[in-house]
Amino acid sequence: MATQVVMPKLSPTMEEGQLARWLKKEGDKVSMGEPLAEIDTDKATMEMQALSNGVLRKILIQEGESAPLGQPIAIIGDPDEDISELVKTAGAAKPAKAEAAPEQAPESDAVPAVEAKPAAAETSKPAPAISGNGQQVPAATGGRVLISPIAARMASDAGIDFKTIQGSGPGGRIVKRDIETAISEKEKAPATKSAVGRLTLPRRGEKGAVYQPSAYRDEPASEMRRTIAKRLVTSLGPIPHFFLTSEIDMERAADTRRSINELYPDLKLSINDLIIKVAAVSLIQHPQVNASFQDKTVRYYEHADIGVAVATENGLITPIVRAADAKSLIDIATEVRELAERARARKLKPEEYLGATFSISNLGMFGIEEFTAVINPPEGAILAVGAMAPKAVARDGQVVVRQTMRVTMSCDHRVIDGATGAKFLQTFKQIMENPLYLFLD
Repeated sequence: MATQVVMPKLSPTMEEGQLARWLKKEGDKVSMGEPLAEIDTDKATMEMQALSNGVLRKILIQEGESAPLGQPIAIIGDPDEDISELVKTAGAAKPAKAEAAPEQAPESDAVPAVEAKPAAAETSKPAPAISGNGQQVPAATGGRVLISPIAARMASDAGIDFKTIQGSGPGGRIVKRDIETAISEKEKAPATKSAVGRLTLPRRGEKGAVYQPSAYRDEPASEMRRTIAKRLVTSLGPIPHFFLTSEIDMERAADTRRSINELYPDLKLSINDLIIKVAAVSLIQHPQVNASFQDKTVRYYEHADIGVAVATENGLITPIVRAADAKSLIDIATEVRELAERARARKLKPEEYLGATFSISNLGMFGIEEFTAVINPPEGAILAVGAMAPKAVARDGQVVVRQTMRVTMSCDHRVIDGATGAKFLQTFKQIMENPLYLFLD
């Protein structure tokens, strides 16, 4: 008997999913429990498994499209079974597209398109582009280039001009496999030498040239980016933030890191690993900071589960080092590397990025000296870490150069008072400036 495959709930915070890739095509046999598709949730890419046996008779949404939980996305049935009624009911269950959705050409039923709209001066004479293999690429009606959202994102990340690619999808549409081919060809091409240490500047236009408004393309926001937007709106407004900043002498911390890495060359301990451990120890000493507001109660946590902000191509995600207070520096360093790698590959499980008690966001590697971070609810605080850099400071009546670092803690005033947050930072600063405290237990 034919059944509808619906968009499943693959994470606790998931409200809708984006179809990243079908692992089966129409006409393929499907077994119960077999991976059917890859779904982009708000935080990770997860496999969706088939819940019945049969043949994948109909795919209802294409790669790059999103669907809310429970919406039919495919039909599985017997090879010769009549599925017309199921297709009809699935179409009726599909929500109407928003008016702001990109206009699509008539042949775009199979794969959603993202339009790259040329400037007004260019649209009057749409010329065919030339692909990497010398073939002409026919422009879409009106000079638009049709490309699936996932292909557009891949092209942007790889620095590839998709307008030079011959699309192999319906109506000449550029799809994921076209970008994969272009990336492969780009990697095979001999690298051109560029001047070391020099920036590549954009080419200047002709003097006196008049330009129309810039060309653009609309790309559907990823599920992760949509969730980030929703959570930040619900954070900075309703949560009464206040901020505390402290400057820390990092000379001994840097020496400790260097000494540990000399003993364990393969470990590659980072300053951030030290910060995680010190923050965890400080949280246990100040349980009022290791807490969250729960409407009618304040929840205090027994262990410090530290969320570590990791930048990915789709946005920010905070994999969690559970019970960091109970783990060694070596364990933390190893775990952070592994979590970060899987975060960037979108392979984290929900329990690995949901439920931190405190978060750390470090932008020091980008040369940022000081910043404030937005609290990730329901956590009570987040620590923003700036760059470690040499600075002239007064020590024992003399001016000396020391490695310093500035940290700013954003606090939820419903949970943490000013003095409470200040005492936490005092302890954090004391241990960071004297890391031997970590080895006295």
